[in-house]
Amino acid sequence: LEDYVASQEYSIRSLFHNYNTGDGKDISGAPVKDMCSGINAIFGKDERSSAMYSVIHSRTKSRTPDGDPGFTLLGTVARKSGCDPAAALEMRPDYVKAILEPLGMLQYPIVVITDDRHSAVLARLLADPDIGHLIRTVPEEACWIGGDLTLAIMSNAFIGNPASSFSGFIAKSRLALGFGHNYLFRAMDKDTGEWKTVCGDQCIFDKSVMNVMS
Repeated sequence: LEDYVASQEYSIRSLFHNYNTGDGKDISGAPVKDMCSGINAIFGKDERSSAMYSVIHSRTKSRTPDGDPGFTLLGTVARKSGCDPAAALEMRPDYVKAILEPLGMLQYPIVVITDDRHSAVLARLLADPDIGHLIRTVPEEACWIGGDLTLAIMSNAFIGNPASSFSGFIAKSRLALGFGHNYLFRAMDKDTGEWKTVCGDQCIFDKSVMNVMS
């Protein structure tokens, strides 16, 4: 596993040596987008380097007649890692606050990157009396996968879903670039009632836990 992690992190660091700044065109001739569009839209170019903020990644999964594939995927990861089978999808306010309060991050913006601005997850977070005023979303004109990716990677704390390949790549990139405070594999301690990390940083690279998403 150690060699695999080193190889993955090297590849990711190499990838970020060159990134789109909004100048030029892609292979099809279309204008490229700026990887910093999201962070610029929320904090501005002058403030982005000193901004303190957290990011929550909440992606919706379309329902199928057999159930919700998001919970099915997270349930599989939960059985292998010991994490909660629902918390990283539901992203309830108490779950988020249990992560951010010990870090002293409840006085700074909490950016939610999501593909559904009308989701129950976002509505609950906005309605919470403690953190509702801290919640931010990326303006639609600046919202795209590259901008969301940079915004999450550069955050002071990242809360993601271990069953999401996008959350996984964000976590891997943060580790490769030397950023800590990734929170994906969490479960509540039955004795203390407190949330804790149950699978370390390398779990996101572990094939026995993540299968093909590793």
